[in-house]
Amino acid sequence: MPDRSPFEVIKPEVRAISAYALTHFEADVKLDQNENPYEIPADLKRRIVARVLERDWGRYPEFVPEQLIQTLARFSGWSEDGILVGNGSNELISAAVAVTLGPGKTVAIPQPTFALYELMAKAAGATIQPVPLNEADLSFDVETLLEAARTSDVVIVCSPNSPTGSVLARSDARRLVSEARGLVIIDEAYHEFSGGTLFPLLEEFDNLLLLRTLSKAWSLAGIRFGYMMASAAIAAEIRKVKLPYSVNIFTLAAAELIVEELAVEGSVNKLIAARELLAAELASREGVEEFPSQANFILFRTRFVARRLFDALYQAGVLVRDVSGYPMLERCLRVSVGTPEDNTRFLEALDRALETLE
Repeated sequence: MPDRSPFEVIKPEVRAISAYALTHFEADVKLDQNENPYEIPADLKRRIVARVLERDWGRYPEFVPEQLIQTLARFSGWSEDGILVGNGSNELISAAVAVTLGPGKTVAIPQPTFALYELMAKAAGATIQPVPLNEADLSFDVETLLEAARTSDVVIVCSPNSPTGSVLARSDARRLVSEARGLVIIDEAYHEFSGGTLFPLLEEFDNLLLLRTLSKAWSLAGIRFGYMMASAAIAAEIRKVKLPYSVNIFTLAAAELIVEELAVEGSVNKLIAARELLAAELASREGVEEFPSQANFILFRTRFVARRLFDALYQAGVLVRDVSGYPMLERCLRVSVGTPEDNTRFLEALDRALETLE
């Protein structure tokens, strides 16, 4: 019998990190995962199912889903050879990390942000160069980010940022991409709610990579679909390590039909208007401090221990996200923007909780 434990072959970088985890809660009002509460039309769902029923389920999906990529190219205005699709944008982030990062490589990541970026980079063995947001308003510290980009192999930025809702202005993004030593990955999962995109910079810079998803504005979190836009040369390298057949026939059918036919402006505009009303309501309440957001959620700080307020809201049937474990976010919670009825339930529960916790 060997003296060495099989456990020891696990990379030390992996053994040193904790898994990304989200505890599942059931609640009457679910405002914890930045989902779009407005479902796609029922007739569109039926048409998606009909397309899937026409397929042979015993056959693999297309190795390269050319029809869907053509649809995305028409929709986005980007060339087909620079588009990759994946089982959610997280898969594409993982693929980009796999071809760029490893021992001896450095990645600059603003903090706080989506935890998976750092987790994936650490698992690859890369060195993390954290770039704290501005403490006062949690906006991007552009000058510090530029400094980090000049010495890093990769920069990963979420804009609008999760969980803060802050946005990297296009002028600042242009400076970032132009001065970066290596690749700049911009995650635009929430861009529809900001009224802007960094897409025009793709034509200018071949070291920029944009990620998008249908999970948020498009009401399709359940099907897991994302896509990447980059130069043809960068896309070709990332394609080498992306898992084959990762997008199943149901997701392919749904994504193609949704992008072809669904207009998301209606639900997006509703959520933007609701976000502004919700932000104003939070600003009017003592005991909480809301931060400016250009996404479909709002981060707010409470003078109480965050978990106590989280628990009080949950007991009232309202589920939000406790983000107090993130850097700089002690005593912070994040609430997704819901329907007017859900937002009212949240505010009523918040008022009762703040009074109870006094």
